[in-house]
Amino acid sequence: MPPGVAEQVLPAGDISLVRKVGRTAPGGLRAPRTSPSPDAAIVFRARGLTKVYKMGEVEVQALRGVDLDLRSGELVVLLGASGSGKSTLLNILGGLDVPTTGSVRFLDHDLTGATDAELTRYRREHVGFVFQFYNLIPSLTALENVALVTDISDHPMTPADALALVGLQDRTSHFPAQMSGGEQQRVAIARAIAKRPDVLLCDEPTGALDYETGKLVLNAIDRVNRELGTTTAVITHNVAIAGMADRVVRMTSGRISDDKRNERRISPEGLSW
Repeated sequence: MPPGVAEQVLPAGDISLVRKVGRTAPGGLRAPRTSPSPDAAIVFRARGLTKVYKMGEVEVQALRGVDLDLRSGELVVLLGASGSGKSTLLNILGGLDVPTTGSVRFLDHDLTGATDAELTRYRREHVGFVFQFYNLIPSLTALENVALVTDISDHPMTPADALALVGLQDRTSHFPAQMSGGEQQRVAIARAIAKRPDVLLCDEPTGALDYETGKLVLNAIDRVNRELGTTTAVITHNVAIAGMADRVVRMTSGRISDDKRNERRISPEGLSW
């Protein structure tokens, strides 16, 4: 099980928490919101990020001086071809990796100066991860897979509420083998957001899915962002997905080549590719 998934279900050490952000509505859900203002609070601030991987005597430069801000409540699509550096950047923002040089801050916390224990705590308390592959436990039902997170979280939503948010209220008692790929991915999204993370990071969430199923998954991500106000980053090589974002950040050869704000967001149902 990847670290980002494992830390959504396993306890971490007793490290002081970074403060949480977001508006909370009655019943514990954050209030629905409109598209965030360009002046919304900065959640992530990355400056001068580089990442060099050494493979024997060969050095591979995955990031080359990346500067990026992510603001509270926005949905950002990181767009680029394979090898452009987008997954590396997402892993650094999520505390799964550290840069070779540069700095990245989450609110008032310096992630580049954090210990392994502090990064583990940060991932567990503040970040929800969704990967291309679902990483569900086959012997547990959808409800039980989500409950692995809610049972150890401080202020979670109920597993049933999390599954209803992604449209699976009628599949709670089904095992992964009894569900389609898209349904399994939506269980993974429910598991990621059940603990009410500040940030949802999605790495090619539709990469293993067909067109219609992929749109269902994107709709679930869009709904989480709109209804919970969760700051969301989605990385993809699919240009069409950019239309659902508040902002589109294009990456080329380890650098940000373009960063623009969409005039309006397109509903996932309106996307085509």
